[in-house]
Amino acid sequence: MSSLLTRIGRYGLIGLLLLGGVATADAHRHHPAATVPADPQDLKFDVFVKDFRTTAIAAGITPANYDRAMTGIHRNKKVEALAQSQPEFVKPIWSYLDTADSPARVAAGQKAMSAQYTILTALEARTGVPKEILVSIWGNETAYGAGLGTFNIFEALATLAYDGARTDFGRSELLCALKMMQQENLEPAQMNSSWAGAFGQMQMLPSTFLKIAVDGDGDGRRDLWHSAPDSLASAAAEVVNDGWQRGESWGYEVKLPAGFAYEQADGDTMKPIGAWSELGVRKMDGTALTPDPNLAAIYLPAGARGPALLIFPNFKVILKYNNAMSYALAVCYLGDLIAGRTPILASWPRDEQPLSSDERIAFQNALLKLGYDPGKIDGVLGRGVKAALRGYQKSHGLPADGFPTEGLLAQMLTEVKSKGL
Repeated sequence: MSSLLTRIGRYGLIGLLLLGGVATADAHRHHPAATVPADPQDLKFDVFVKDFRTTAIAAGITPANYDRAMTGIHRNKKVEALAQSQPEFVKPIWSYLDTADSPARVAAGQKAMSAQYTILTALEARTGVPKEILVSIWGNETAYGAGLGTFNIFEALATLAYDGARTDFGRSELLCALKMMQQENLEPAQMNSSWAGAFGQMQMLPSTFLKIAVDGDGDGRRDLWHSAPDSLASAAAEVVNDGWQRGESWGYEVKLPAGFAYEQADGDTMKPIGAWSELGVRKMDGTALTPDPNLAAIYLPAGARGPALLIFPNFKVILKYNNAMSYALAVCYLGDLIAGRTPILASWPRDEQPLSSDERIAFQNALLKLGYDPGKIDGVLGRGVKAALRGYQKSHGLPADGFPTEGLLAQMLTEVKSKGL
């Protein structure tokens, strides 16, 4: 817009000179060029940036450092869109793993582990976190440092902070990012991040950096953008802080017996290994489960038609790094593949199609009408929906795996219609 107004102004001056000036000058005085009103949200953002300066200074940020970081930033509409959006289709777990744990990523992970073998061996000895788990987190977060994010961290967090559903998160992390910049003497323009403010090779949040980050290469700095040793050491510190148990597995694939009560395989119901053995759960080769003092749960990432996994507390630790079952499985499974362990053997139900957002809403509404409370009708098929679905499946003599499919949706909609609900 500014360049357009500049062109208009230039042409107006030429006309004034050509026509002698008087009439054109009068016309410009009485009919000024129209201006575009400022976006109220842009104004609100600018007010926030100005007012937050007081908060930051009270928290110990110098005025000069605040101005270095915050001058010139703007409300980022792409950040707003990403914060508000939900995908039209949820990628099936097998498609997610096809990418996250692809042969190319496995090979790259083995190469990365070889390149950082010395620091990884030292970290494993000191923290108990296996080399392959750290490398897998690295690969899943940024493809081993190749994709660090393209957003200005201060602009991204300020956009989340000034308005919307994430203001508390945005303001807290923005203040932490300012503290991080000041403590580490970082250049603001070079502090790129994801749209949500996660940064560096392990996509750590500023608040986590302040609590956890480690100087892994001994140069006196904690540089998670450029230093792989710093990044790996910091990730190890975070995983240990979240409760990683030294010497324990994350889990392994198992075989369930015919007639298994699938409602127990919700990923949360923890039982002793002996209890699962008594229910007929076996290793994939048919032998007994390995004795383990930990409680374990059965996780069915693709329902009764897909693989069954016995998961231990270390699996839940990876969930704390990113609270998505698909992410935790991708990290643990990629780690196994990098280490040369046996891949998942059971087939995935690749014929199943993901439900669209409209279908997910219809799924929740159908459950509600049939007397199975799914909670908030929001198109998110979380634990509450899956619990309600298990109730429906069990009452209809179906495997109660809580896995939503197009076939189940069609069955429920037919039942709703037949009952006039």
